[in-house]
This record gives sequence, structure tokens and C-alpha cells, in this order.
Amino acid sequence: MFKIEKPDDELVKTVETKLIVDLVKISLQSDPSKFCMMPRKFVNQDLERIKNMKIYDDDVWVVTYPKCGTTWTQEMIWMLGNNLDYKTSLSMKLNDRFPFLEYSGIFEEFSTDSFETCSNMKRPRYIKSHLPLFLLPEQLWTVKPKIIYTARNPKDTFLSWYHHHRHFQLYKGNKIDFTTASVKDLMLYSPMNDHILEFWKIRNQPNILFLFFEDMKRNLDQEVKKAMKFLDKDYSQEEINKLCQHLSFESIRDNKMINKSEEVKNVKESFGEKYDENEYTIIRKGQVGGYKDELTAEENAMIDEYVKRGTNKECGFEYKF
Repeated sequence: MFKIEKPDDELVKTVETKLIVDLVKISLQSDPSKFCMMPRKFVNQDLERIKNMKIYDDDVWVVTYPKCGTTWTQEMIWMLGNNLDYKTSLSMKLNDRFPFLEYSGIFEEFSTDSFETCSNMKRPRYIKSHLPLFLLPEQLWTVKPKIIYTARNPKDTFLSWYHHHRHFQLYKGNKIDFTTASVKDLMLYSPMNDHILEFWKIRNQPNILFLFFEDMKRNLDQEVKKAMKFLDKDYSQEEINKLCQHLSFESIRDNKMINKSEEVKNVKESFGEKYDENEYTIIRKGQVGGYKDELTAEENAMIDEYVKRGTNKECGFEYKF
């Protein structure tokens, strides 16, 4: 069913880290154009069991390409689905409420089996994944639980992914190599264009909600209401206003139940690196257009070409900036 091969481009080695090693290309034997870059550990540990995972109709899934507003979307969806339970949200980490399916299959040093954690959760299960459509559980497409997908433009995404790699995955390379690997689809979870387009094509199915990070930034109230309706919930405008404040960038950034500051600290200190809580959290800037201050002209040009390849007029998809 799958073909596993090591890319012959040496650039892939430059974006591997102490935590993410031996990236390989997983493709469908029946359609080699569908592929994803993942660590070999994922292939050995998780590929088949995730494909065969038991799915329930009351599951709620958040799926994204990395750094597309995943954490933000998770917190919004969990709160809406759990009767705006601020007490639990402020005392229980998001990772425990909404675990990451393939997490232990990505990192070299991870003691907990994240697949088992997700499989054995009390229902209704809230599950996060960055896997592309063709690597997700087969039963998602027959049982059809609710799936929320969030997309973001590649310029802000690649930049955020770069900073995430530097601080959380201990990447020691430079930004131009990272950007080049990204547009050549050699990064972990690449290719981004295909990841998003595959979900865009099924966005009108009743169990799929397709969101844009940029829309959430520009009108959170509207996107919260859209998600509330999708989850068959009904809250007052006063309750929605309070939730939007809880989901504001400042609130999320400073919330230790959500911002993964402890996880970043543990990773850095376990490898003997200094941790500065003011330097980085998973919620970094949360901007639309933040790339304008950091990408070089060369990097911008490379990603412009990538954006063109991802724009699909036939199915009506365009990135938002």
C-alpha cells in the first residue's frame, strides 16, 4: 500500500534535528503523487496502527498542517464542545484534554505512547493530528466524526515552523536552508500545498469544518459562531464574548495550560540548553503578515512560487494573507 524511500536530496539532512531524525518519504503505491515526509520511527511504530485505528462517531478531530493555528483551534473547539468549562481549561493542560495522535512517532525520545493515549481516551475523544488525509485512519471516512481543519498562508506558516524547530526541536541550521527545504517539500509533514488542498476538496461534507487562521484573526466572533453551529451548540452573545477574550492572543500566549512553555523548557534543559521563558512559547506572535518583518527577498520569492503552485482555480482555493 505504501512506498517508503529516503529522498536523494541532501538538503533533507540539514533539517533533521536531535529530536527528529531519518526523515523518509511515505507515498501511496497506487498514487505516488500523494506523499508525506515523516520520521522512519513513525513508519515502524504508527503507520499501520493509525490507519487501522478504531473511530467513534462522537470523536472530534482537529487536523492541520503544523503552525496553522492548531493550538488556538483546539482550545476553541474543546471549550465549545465542553460547555465552556473554564475551570478544567485553566487547570488541565490542553495536551491532556486534546492529545496529539502521532506525537510519540515523531520524536526520538518520547516515553509515552500517544497513539494508545488517544485510543483509550474517555469518550467523546478530542484528538489532534498533523497527518495528511491519506495517512489518517481509514474509519474517519466511513464513521464520519466531526473534523475541523484550519489552513494558513505558507509565508507565516513556514516562518512560524522555523522558529518552532529552533526552540522546540533544537534545529541548528539557518533560515534560508529551512525555507528551501520547505518549498521543496522536504520538511516534516510536507507537502503543505497538498495537505491543505486535499481537505479543501472535501470541505463541503457535513462532518468537515474548514477554517482559515486569517479569518480567525480578523473576526474571531464570526469563526467561533461558525464552529459553535458545526458542533451543534448554542451559546449567548455574552458567553461568546467571554470565550473570545479567553481565546485572545494575549490570553492564550500567557496561559501555561495551553502555551506549552513547560514542554519547551523540558526539551531544552534535557539537552543542556538554556531556557528563557520570555524567548519562546508555542504561541509566538500569532500574526497575519508577520513574515514581512523577517523573510528576506530571496525567501519571499521562493515562497511566492510555492503559493502559485498551491493556488488551484479549478477547485476555488487561494491562500489568505
